[in-house]
Amino acid sequence: MDQIVNVNEFQELAKRALPKMYYDFYSGGAEDQHSLKENVEAFTRIMFRPRVLVDVSKIDMSTRILGYPISAPIMIAPTAMHMLAHLQGETATAKAAAACNTIMIVSYMASCTIEEVASSCNAVRFLQIYVYKRRDVTAQMVKRAEKAGFKAIVLTVDVPKLGRREADIKNKMVSPQLRNFEGLISTEVLPSEGSGIEALASSTFDASLTWKDIEWLRSITKLPILLKGILTREDALKAVKAGVDGIVVSNHGARQLDYSPATITVLEEIVHVVGGRIPVLLDGGVRRGTDVFKALALGAQAVLIGRPVVYGLAAKGEDGVRKVIEMLKNELELTMALSGCPTIDDITRNHVKTENERLKSML
Repeated sequence: MDQIVNVNEFQELAKRALPKMYYDFYSGGAEDQHSLKENVEAFTRIMFRPRVLVDVSKIDMSTRILGYPISAPIMIAPTAMHMLAHLQGETATAKAAAACNTIMIVSYMASCTIEEVASSCNAVRFLQIYVYKRRDVTAQMVKRAEKAGFKAIVLTVDVPKLGRREADIKNKMVSPQLRNFEGLISTEVLPSEGSGIEALASSTFDASLTWKDIEWLRSITKLPILLKGILTREDALKAVKAGVDGIVVSNHGARQLDYSPATITVLEEIVHVVGGRIPVLLDGGVRRGTDVFKALALGAQAVLIGRPVVYGLAAKGEDGVRKVIEMLKNELELTMALSGCPTIDDITRNHVKTENERLKSML
């Protein structure tokens, strides 16, 4: 791993390590994959306004999310079925997150059970959930997460139906039996045509989910609830009114609705309408420490890292995940120093210039 100099290089290593079906599953987006490219490229259109002659001899990247301290505002996004990437699955990812002193959001569709992840190491963890047509299955998962010491529930709200992921359709992507659901429902689909993941989603996900169901979720757990999949100021305002404890600005890694906006381009309007009442996190397209800084400058409290974590896991297991997080932390530390920001609180809106601002300045 000594030759790897940035997070992007893990993608090629993962491509070599994984069967094509699994690599395509992790790397692919919806339809034309416009939003997939745009999630990353939108960051390149934001420029810095660095400040100089500031004492940056000591840089402190630490912050708190829902009151829990983390070493840097870089968290692990929920991504499915880590055992397809590495034999140790989510337990390896969890150990790397703990070693880096950050929060992992464990996927509802994890290969390892909630209890296996919880017992693998001592750390703060959140559980991401979908609401199934069989509400008892979702309720049971939430209860198990509470019992296993998870600290928050992250409800994904952008999947009434699964997006059209054409690589998975071509590859006839299999859906394995997930151990979390053994004895409850079958998740195994070996399709003769189309995507097994899509077939599983259409048979289990509840497309009738609405804002009133936030009350149902609140009735079955005392844990904080965050909504993942918000892309507009209108829905952000509804989330605040619904009394949730946080928002994740996300387009599901561009795997749902193609031509939905790059998340970094809508972050600021959501931050403005939320007005500091609840934390806003950003998911999607983060590949550099500079990207982390840009998201913080536009008002995010932290970012979530998805695909790079899976690529690190596929390439080098727990050590690969740790390397991905450490690389992003090191790049963020350097960006803070070169921008004149010794702490996270020193990063302000004045430290970046968006494409819109640049265009207006030319008029």
